[in-house]
Amino acid sequence: MFTGIVRELGSVEALDGGKDGIRLRVHAPETAARAVVGDSVALNGVCLTVTGIDGGALFFDAVPETLSRSTLGSLRAGLAMNVEPALRAGEPLGGHIVQGHVDGVGHVRTVEPEGEGARIEIEAAPEVLRYCVEKGSIAVEGVSLTVAALAKDTFTVALIPHTLAATTLGALQPGDDVNLEVDVVAKYVERLIGPRGVYDQG
Repeated sequence: MFTGIVRELGSVEALDGGKDGIRLRVHAPETAARAVVGDSVALNGVCLTVTGIDGGALFFDAVPETLSRSTLGSLRAGLAMNVEPALRAGEPLGGHIVQGHVDGVGHVRTVEPEGEGARIEIEAAPEVLRYCVEKGSIAVEGVSLTVAALAKDTFTVALIPHTLAATTLGALQPGDDVNLEVDVVAKYVERLIGPRGVYDQG
């Protein structure tokens, strides 16, 4: 489990493979110092398993399923990545509950300065937007954010200067693709109050 609070801005050192799967080498010395093989780490909001450690670098394998459902298939060496190790018992839940399971890929429509921060409008599929509410939570590239506004086919988030500086979101441009994960609580609520849940209660 994650919280959507990015702990380190890492970078892709190497990438091998193709559509049948890739092996990533990610420079993330702070995370690598605490990690062991088998740990879960979120990269741009995608939960992956540490398969190797070499100094300040971590190794990960991404299978075709992961590549097809996220932006990881378009990675290249040198790109920055949002890195968050899994939440440990006793640590504060600073953002919201994030699983690292991408629900869809969104497309940045606009990026507008707002004081020292920015407002980003993101186009998303109906199956993602159905779980979005104003002032609700959503993870964008693994970053826990609050939905500031909703439209027919987009949602908007407002970013503070710290988020722009400490994550990859500060480099987003119109047309960029981003990993999206909705608040899992909304999914459980839908399941519980849906037709099957009602019938099961008699």
